[in-house]
Amino acid sequence: QVQLVESGGGLVQAGGSLRLACAASGRTFSWYVVGWFRQAPGLEREFVASIRWYGGITYYANSAKGRFTISRDNAKNTVYLQMNSLKPEDTAVYYCAAGRPATMYSDDYEDWGQGTQVTVSS
Repeated sequence: QVQLVESGGGLVQAGGSLRLACAASGRTFSWYVVGWFRQAPGLEREFVASIRWYGGITYYANSAKGRFTISRDNAKNTVYLQMNSLKPEDTAVYYCAAGRPATMYSDDYEDWGQGTQVTVSS
């Protein structure tokens, strides 16, 4: 019934920007927390950023601070991840998740999207 669909991934040069979107479909609802995660080949999935649906309080991984911005659009049931100053090490599949995690940086979410590929060339 409810799906999370990521979009906006692609290929960019180092230093470039991408804006990812995580859109809910099937019904209108709000989440307690929405997070962005990424996983590169050979590496563990890692936390990137999260946002509380109510109040918009945000949290970022150290690797994302100063470069990435997470935001939400209540009317569109969509959460965005604006990624600037991209580096080759940002290359990964990016996933959004929604739920009630124990913390703003943990990965214990109820729902997950399928992911979108981000590739940053050097």
